[in-house]
Amino acid sequence: MTDLPAPAAPFRPAGLINRLVASTRFQAICARVPGLRGVVRREGAAIFDLMQGFVQSQMLMALVELRVLHLLADAPATAQALAGRLSVPVERMAILLQAGAAMGLLCRKGDQFALARRGAAFLAVPGLADMVRHHDVLYRDLADPVAFIKGETDPELAQFWPYVFGASGPMDPDVTARYSNLMAESQHLVAEAALAQLSLKGVARLLDVGGGTGAFLRAVRARYPGLQLALFDLPDVVAQAALPADVARHGGSFRVDPLPAGADAISLVRVLYDHSDETVHALLSRVHEALPVGGRVLVIEPMSGGARPDPQTDVYFSVYTLAMQTGRTRSAAEIASLLRAAGFAEIKRYRPNRPFITCILEARKASAGADGPK
Repeated sequence: MTDLPAPAAPFRPAGLINRLVASTRFQAICARVPGLRGVVRREGAAIFDLMQGFVQSQMLMALVELRVLHLLADAPATAQALAGRLSVPVERMAILLQAGAAMGLLCRKGDQFALARRGAAFLAVPGLADMVRHHDVLYRDLADPVAFIKGETDPELAQFWPYVFGASGPMDPDVTARYSNLMAESQHLVAEAALAQLSLKGVARLLDVGGGTGAFLRAVRARYPGLQLALFDLPDVVAQAALPADVARHGGSFRVDPLPAGADAISLVRVLYDHSDETVHALLSRVHEALPVGGRVLVIEPMSGGARPDPQTDVYFSVYTLAMQTGRTRSAAEIASLLRAAGFAEIKRYRPNRPFITCILEARKASAGADGPK
């Protein structure tokens, strides 16, 4: 005779509030009480959105790959018209368009679909469509999320960003161009968000470390035309930088090469979260050595919410950097600790308007006798 499994223990979460919320009877009562009814409905919808999130992201991918948003930016169209143009069965195109409208990217007027404000805003963000296309790599890496979280997979995403493994020799030109272009497209938004809060008045020379093809420096030049600028990155990347002739270029790897001296401010734009604590500590020590006393370091990148988890950075960026295998999305407090360990003081945190674009920390090289490296 086969033994039957023991019945599951009743679900009783800790805490009075959680026990009430987990009670189906309590839920039924709340659904009938004015004032609570809306809360129950919104919470239920939020839970369902968590469950269907992967479907939304895949439908967004389909809209981007088929360039539906771009086509509807010109003029509204019916599912039948778009189906014929894009070689998609009419009934399937209708489902995709209806999903796009439900996600707020499109709006429906009778049988026609048009671009909604959210869809227009999506198209206006530099590099966003390319980032969505790039997500096919991350989707594959997350096909088995449990194995991924356990560290039992070999993420494909890690191969897309070879520089994070310390590549310092010649790189495949196609690979270099792919990641440089992807970074440059979105760097414009990051630069605008950072410079809207930061002031570089009083800075004579800015060195951008890991600055790719120079998007951040171009934004700085537009706001501070008199500022001397310099770029430091891998030689193959620096060679592709579209920068004015008076911007100094330095090719090298911050893992093994000293940073150029002479700057009184050094920016690290979306650099630290690509690397391990050990690599970051070594980099910050090199930054400290290259700066004069009182020199400023600017850390500009998405950051974890830390004790107050952030719905964007602690999901998207934390998982993305985990798939890269070398870095992680740190909180402002963690980065501040690394800065202090490298000898920096007067650490200032800027409150971002949109943390999913970037957060900002600024620190100064301490004078002799002040808080030094620990």
